[in-house]
Amino acid sequence: MNRKTKDMILDGLTYISSGISVFVLIAIVLYLIIQGASSINWHLLSSNYNVTAYNAAVVETNPGNYAPYNGEGVYSEQYGVAFKDITTAHNDDEIQVVYIDSSSPLANMESLIAGEEGKMVGLNEDSVVQSLYYFDQSGERVFLSRTQMSDAATLVDILDNQSSGVYSINYQTLGGGIRGSIIVTLYLIVISLLISLPIGIASAIYLHEYATKSKINSLIRSGIDTLTGVPSIVYGLMGVTVLFPVTQLMGATSTSILLGGLTLAIILLPTIIRSTEEALMVVPQSLRDGSLSLGATKSQTIFKVVLPCAVNGILTGILLGIGRVIGESAALVYTTSTVINDYPTLLGQGTSLSLMIWSIMSGEQPNYELASAISLIILILVFIINILVKVVAKRFSRRLV
Repeated sequence: MNRKTKDMILDGLTYISSGISVFVLIAIVLYLIIQGASSINWHLLSSNYNVTAYNAAVVETNPGNYAPYNGEGVYSEQYGVAFKDITTAHNDDEIQVVYIDSSSPLANMESLIAGEEGKMVGLNEDSVVQSLYYFDQSGERVFLSRTQMSDAATLVDILDNQSSGVYSINYQTLGGGIRGSIIVTLYLIVISLLISLPIGIASAIYLHEYATKSKINSLIRSGIDTLTGVPSIVYGLMGVTVLFPVTQLMGATSTSILLGGLTLAIILLPTIIRSTEEALMVVPQSLRDGSLSLGATKSQTIFKVVLPCAVNGILTGILLGIGRVIGESAALVYTTSTVINDYPTLLGQGTSLSLMIWSIMSGEQPNYELASAISLIILILVFIINILVKVVAKRFSRRLV
């Protein structure tokens, strides 16, 4: 076999491998778009995941004149409220409130829930109606279930044409949002980077700029490379046993977001150290020699010459770290818990976006659409961070030029 044939075979294998990789990546992205793009909306990003239920009694039937309404949905002129049919992120068909007049009797009601009797509550936009009791034309109280409502048009027809008043209504918030998980993910990114970046960059500077060739330093490098390949679930167990007492001193009583952030910081250290050290290796030795020959100290040379030249590689390490934090789940099962918390705090439990996908898919009825939507959001988030890192890197490069 001659050289030309070998080159053609090698080129062909390269093209085939590249084509397969691109095809697989495109197929994954297309699947996520087809399955989850329709579920992505402002409600998904801004609302709570858990549902809050209400049962309230109408205080006073107010037949007053309501402001004209020409918006979406089906409008009840008798009660000043508009409804529309929706399909939730969990593929449930619901009747949602899209508008309610402030003087509507359904906007000012008293809670019937035990322990909250007499508390003033009311329908608001995005509320979902489950059932209600109404008075018919003869004054008899009639129960209307969610099945009997059928849809928004049927509900409004009953309210306007068959009822003389509403006695009580059972409704709930829409739920299904990922706002809490987005906040937890941002918490984890900030905590882990604040701890791992200074330690990781300083360690890389020592290993490459100050450390001499010795067995101890070789063992340190070997240890760092070994830690890079340790399964993240092992880090999770380490976090629970070693770092949990640290978070207890800060006021945490159980697993927490802070514990998860500390664990992720340790997970990121090997990646940041290696990427920073490789970036320092790329900087020509002549720049160091030139700076030292002009009278600069070694520390001045490192921080004013070497590090600015290596900033692109350092930012790449930061990007890899952020991607690792966003995609991590195994270590967080033990450190932050699997509880989906809509109001997360540093010392409280919560789930990141990736861990929320695990929670959704591990239930009795996996929700592929919602899991795909969250996966697509993660890809978009990583893409945006990638662009921001590249913009920052270009600005640093322009300053150096």
